[in-house]
Amino acid sequence: MLEIVTVSALTAFLTAVGNGAAGEFGRQLHLSTGALVRRTLGRETPLPAAPQGWQELAHQLHPALLRNAEHAHAWASLLNTQGGPVPVLRPGPGLPPATRHFTDRDDVLKRLRREATRAAAGQPRAALLYGPPGIGTSAVALYFGADQGALFPDGRFYVDLRDAAGGSGVEPATVVGRLLRTMGVEAEQLPPTEAGRVQLYRSLTAGRRALVLVDHVTTAAQIRHLVPATPELLLLAVSSGPDLMVEAERIAVPPLRERDAVKMLRKVAGPEAVAQAKPRLPGVLASCAGNPFALKIAAMRLLTEESGVAGGSNGTGDEGVPTGSDPVWATAHHAYRRLRPETARLCRLTALGDWPAIDAALAARAAGVELAEAGAMLAEAAEEQVLDASYDGRFRFRPGVRGYLEQAAGAQDGPARCSAAVARTLDGLRVRALYAARAALPQSWRTDLAPGDENPYADEAAGLAALRAEAANLVRAVRLADEYQQVETACELARALWPVQLKLGYWDEALPALRIAARLVDAYRPETRMAGALHFQLAHCLGALERWEEADRAASAAVASERAAGHLLGEASCVEMQGLLRLNRWSYEAAYEHFVRAERVYRRIGPGQEGAGDLGRALALAARHQGRALRGMGRLEESRVRLERARDFFAGGSGAEREPYNEARALTDLAETLLDGGDTAAALAAIAQAEPLLTPQRTTPHLRYLDQLRRRCQAVA
Repeated sequence: MLEIVTVSALTAFLTAVGNGAAGEFGRQLHLSTGALVRRTLGRETPLPAAPQGWQELAHQLHPALLRNAEHAHAWASLLNTQGGPVPVLRPGPGLPPATRHFTDRDDVLKRLRREATRAAAGQPRAALLYGPPGIGTSAVALYFGADQGALFPDGRFYVDLRDAAGGSGVEPATVVGRLLRTMGVEAEQLPPTEAGRVQLYRSLTAGRRALVLVDHVTTAAQIRHLVPATPELLLLAVSSGPDLMVEAERIAVPPLRERDAVKMLRKVAGPEAVAQAKPRLPGVLASCAGNPFALKIAAMRLLTEESGVAGGSNGTGDEGVPTGSDPVWATAHHAYRRLRPETARLCRLTALGDWPAIDAALAARAAGVELAEAGAMLAEAAEEQVLDASYDGRFRFRPGVRGYLEQAAGAQDGPARCSAAVARTLDGLRVRALYAARAALPQSWRTDLAPGDENPYADEAAGLAALRAEAANLVRAVRLADEYQQVETACELARALWPVQLKLGYWDEALPALRIAARLVDAYRPETRMAGALHFQLAHCLGALERWEEADRAASAAVASERAAGHLLGEASCVEMQGLLRLNRWSYEAAYEHFVRAERVYRRIGPGQEGAGDLGRALALAARHQGRALRGMGRLEESRVRLERARDFFAGGSGAEREPYNEARALTDLAETLLDGGDTAAALAAIAQAEPLLTPQRTTPHLRYLDQLRRRCQAVA
């Protein structure tokens, strides 16, 4: 076996572990590797902090393996049984449909095709389309992707960054993560760090003839690491704004020439309508200034307006809103004037939030109308192109249209009514989110803020689905509540993100909101239970993303806040979080000390005190964590005792309700400890007990890990 465990094999395996998945069983392999590193070197070895650290660790391990056949055999079995499913590039949903009214752009399309087909000559293929809002940058990109699909037989992958409302932008690591998910990478396979994600992106696309289209880019940093390292791949980025300094062929999308603008009007409105409006065409063309979005709306007006009528009025007094010379702004003005007064009011009040996605419930709260009325008004506004309809039945405003509507709201409704509309919307989202969070985690005291007992969500799946759908809006709502100085609302909205952090791994998505909420509680509600809860969530999120120093600071702040508030259950849970952060960095002694301290705090909760009902479960979890840390320290018998205690509780011992999933997790940990101690028969028995407890539809990664663990047992038996 010794010849198998070479330095190169160790380096490859350790690097894969270091850049591995952030899911629960990616971390399980991570901990098993750390425990084996300690056994091999005979000392605690910190988790490498940089990519080259994994190679250095391999060079430390190899001489030790040459001296110890038992350790070499253990490493060989670990390496040989971790060849399970790896992420593979899958075509995914492809591109959104291109517009059927696409006109001209021959010069731009030629430049794109030239970039996609030129000799690579050691230069990556990448292009950036840019231009002002409404000029058709996205339309050109989508048309090119659809028309030239034969150039990309391995897939066309699309990411839209529009849902980062409020100018916050999407972090580069998040962009790569979203792209990997469109490429078929499951949440359990997604690396936590930007470096790991970029490495996976490069490995998936190596030698692939594919198109990567990133729409609505706002910074060069968002796409810098996506520039291909392989000549077969084309990166196409789209910016509805100024040029960005990136390593790409930068192509400005110009306004349509007059003859092409007329051609587009004929495509949308028909030749007859354009012919009838011939006297007005010079004015229409001048106001649209070659902007395709403005031309499309103008064409629709030609279909419905009588000759000579420039636009109607909904009687809302919008004449006081300046239209300026921007064609999108002017187009929004004309489209807005065609709406019924009540619909116009709903649109301008809803636009105040800059929401990533709008549905009838959100619009109804903004305007203070009934749900059915709001749905009908949204459909009317979409018909007039004031709103864009999304594939999921929801809507969004174009930035230029939203800007016009915001000014209209200021002019027509005044500051007080505008603030009231935002407050209503935020409160509606808050209530919906708190109910959904409670439904998604009905037994967790971290979701105890639901305003009543009549939960509109039927079960955990319904609550989690609602939170998943509203995640972008909730993050935006936290930012908006901060702007409007609604501290309590911002904090409760951020608290409602806990289930999507815990169950869906939405760490990238939740992080901006949690940073804001943590800042607010430090400023306005320090040393409170709310502060402790939010710093705990922030620590959990940062730890999952392996931002260790920030996570440590957040966890310490959480402990201090819970202790100051006299909340023993919260304090113990936060101390436990500190232990987990250390456990995941292979600092087993420090982790164990925190888990023991957490148990002491838990045991201070007396009968009848808050948290007494959760005490048995909390102590079982603490015992499990202690067992995992003790295994890493090599204290295997003590580890076994703790893990058996946790297993017995979750199996329904001491009168507790059985928790099959947590029982399976404890059994998995126990099997690893037994394997380390050489009792392969007992380890195999524990694996056999764990497998029937799992539902394949929801726990495939866990079942896969158990299968790998069984093969490790069989390899050393």
